[in-house]
Amino acid sequence: MGAVGGLAWANWPIERLPPEARADRVIVEKAARRLTIYRTGVPLKTYHVALGRAPVGPKASEGDHRTPEGDYHIDTRLRESTFHRALHVSYPRPEDIAAAAKADVSPGGAIMVHGIRNGLGWLGRAHTWADWTSGCIAVTNPEIEELWRTVPNGTPITIRP
Repeated sequence: MGAVGGLAWANWPIERLPPEARADRVIVEKAARRLTIYRTGVPLKTYHVALGRAPVGPKASEGDHRTPEGDYHIDTRLRESTFHRALHVSYPRPEDIAAAAKADVSPGGAIMVHGIRNGLGWLGRAHTWADWTSGCIAVTNPEIEELWRTVPNGTPITIRP
């Protein structure tokens, strides 16, 4: 595939969910690089994701480039950020803080489901060719727009190994 073909593939329009679609659960499967949104146990849509640069294992400390594992929820959203929109994950939980304290490290924070870094949106799906975040879960810009619309604050998010 040439450069033009690669960019066309990377930015081919996604099939959009209906405007009224609302998710009530998010599940991330790190090993599969997959994020799926659900409504009453039925999958609505699956997205291919990029993770932290060291994705194997649970997040243990700030700067370890790992994506956390466990049960969290979407607690806030950032319209303006370094990345094209972001849904904030409620990491760290009390048990994450306790584990980090026991190891005498900071647990870190600012874990998000976000789009591509501002100015690089043209990468489209090609951003998933490598894990590149500091521990977040990244999707394309059109995908984060869709997630922004369909995943309300308070939605549970489970991140599995």
